[in-house]
Amino acid sequence: MCGIAGLFAKSAEIERALGAHLGSMLEQLGERGPDSAGVALFRDRVAPASKLSLLGPDGTDWVRLAAGAGDAFGTASIVCDHGDHVVLRIDSDAGAARIWLSEHHPEVVVIASGHAIELHKRVGSPAALLDGCRVRSQDATHGLGHTRMATESRVMTAGSHPFSTGEDLCLVHNGSLSNHNRLRRELRRQGVRFATENDSEVAAGYLMWRLRDGSNLAQALEAALDDLDGFFTFAVGTRDGFAVLRDPIACKPAVLAETDNWVAMASEYRAIAVLPGAADAEMWEPEPARVYTWSRGAVPA
Repeated sequence: MCGIAGLFAKSAEIERALGAHLGSMLEQLGERGPDSAGVALFRDRVAPASKLSLLGPDGTDWVRLAAGAGDAFGTASIVCDHGDHVVLRIDSDAGAARIWLSEHHPEVVVIASGHAIELHKRVGSPAALLDGCRVRSQDATHGLGHTRMATESRVMTAGSHPFSTGEDLCLVHNGSLSNHNRLRRELRRQGVRFATENDSEVAAGYLMWRLRDGSNLAQALEAALDDLDGFFTFAVGTRDGFAVLRDPIACKPAVLAETDNWVAMASEYRAIAVLPGAADAEMWEPEPARVYTWSRGAVPA
């Protein structure tokens, strides 16, 4: 059973402590018996530079990799180091950085890229992740969290949530898709790259494909209701947006809440209850097959 959480800041006060608040939410879901935990934060935009979250085999020399990227692009620095994966800032667009990595470090997998996203995930409890790289101390405009109790497959960092397949796009998922293998084949023909066999990565790839073809986030999620078979609750983040969608049957639990300072989603109310002002929040269960979206452009400065 997965535990998912999302937090979208509507005030500077919440932005300054978003990592801490999202971390507290994720810890409330940790009693599900997680084998893995993950957090995606949208923060510290670096355009026209890029940030890439990279996963490598044991013993990867990230300092040497960063030095090589710096030689190639002028500047490269490690933002965060988890050991098997890092967040790397490169003075280049993500596409050029991906090509350079494939040529010089084919053993390294890009698990997220963009101007704002930083992806942290690992095997183990939420506390181990949150304490391992100052995630709690990070400011951010919005973020997603996930924790899982293993019911199938090998437990490893690559198969952990969140999943990101496009620039500044990320998804967490509670549920299971039944047509992900067929859809993965179709998306690969459209040029979508996948790093794992996880069905949730297929959902993220599908949304990226829809956005690439001109849909906005709400339209992409509406189309997902027709094209994705199975049961799911999605929380999705983009550079400027946050969205929640449940399938038409909505058998997976979900709670939404909103105040003047934040919007939050979680698979259990207890994860929202730790937020400041939660007692006075507007609280509701998201309706089946209804897309809920919030965007930075709609939030007062």
